[in-house]
Amino acid sequence: MNVTIDWAAFLQVFVAALVGATAIVTFYSVGLRLLVRSGRAPVVSPAEFTDAITVISEKELKRAAKQAAKAAKKSPLTETQKTISLVGAYGCFILCAAAVIAGILIIVVGH
Repeated sequence: MNVTIDWAAFLQVFVAALVGATAIVTFYSVGLRLLVRSGRAPVVSPAEFTDAITVISEKELKRAAKQAAKAAKKSPLTETQKTISLVGAYGCFILCAAAVIAGILIIVVGH
């Protein structure tokens, strides 16, 4: 029994996975950056996890939300610029979702 490895196909799969992962991470990070730039910084409510993440109290959450709102008011951007940033952020998130769905479809359908 002789096993042969198609190294060209292996390299093709490796490059595709690397490019796909890089694209998804890039679009997500740019989307988050544009979301913050538009004045809508995501503030995550506290959750109860043991040793998984740092848990913040309700008081710290309210303070963070207040600081985010204050920073949004100080923004030198016009409302049009904020709207363009928000649309760009949603566009980046849509591209992330489309890439993930396309990857799942490629795996399931096999084409």
